[in-house]
Amino acid sequence: MNRDEKGAIIEQLAHQLSEHKFIYITDVSSLDAKKTSELRRAFFKDGVVMQVAKNTLIEKAIERTDKNFGALVDTLKGNTALLFSQDSKIPAKIIKEFRKATDKPYLKGAYIDSDIFVGDDQLEALIKLKSKNELIGEIIGLLQSPAQNVISALQSSGGKLAGIVKTLSEKPE
Repeated sequence: MNRDEKGAIIEQLAHQLSEHKFIYITDVSSLDAKKTSELRRAFFKDGVVMQVAKNTLIEKAIERTDKNFGALVDTLKGNTALLFSQDSKIPAKIIKEFRKATDKPYLKGAYIDSDIFVGDDQLEALIKLKSKNELIGEIIGLLQSPAQNVISALQSSGGKLAGIVKTLSEKPE
């Protein structure tokens, strides 16, 4: 690979690193070609882009972005595959599902909307992360709950109150 080809790869990686909010760094080194192909298909089906690159090229691409990848740079050892996603937890779910058949891919780390997760032990935490829309839905549900309770109480009390007023109006003086 000549200098121009390396430069093009670095630019393309830097663009993807800048464009995506959810980036996973994994190790798929012990997977054979068939398993790697299956993994790529699983990611592709859910809109996750998997790209294998040399660590030095990834490091140079990271330097060209304005994001702070912190300790993730230290995970760039051995074979590295980058996963680019539009959803924070889809890659983690696919990795967990794929591990039912094999022990790989190994999660080196993840960049989730400016938060850094390092280590394979973070996989469960990544799966449990809630998206922005899920959090907004929960907040709306919490805000609606008291209002619904007040309306419900007024409706049930209103029926009782109407019954009392009717009884009192029919009662002879």
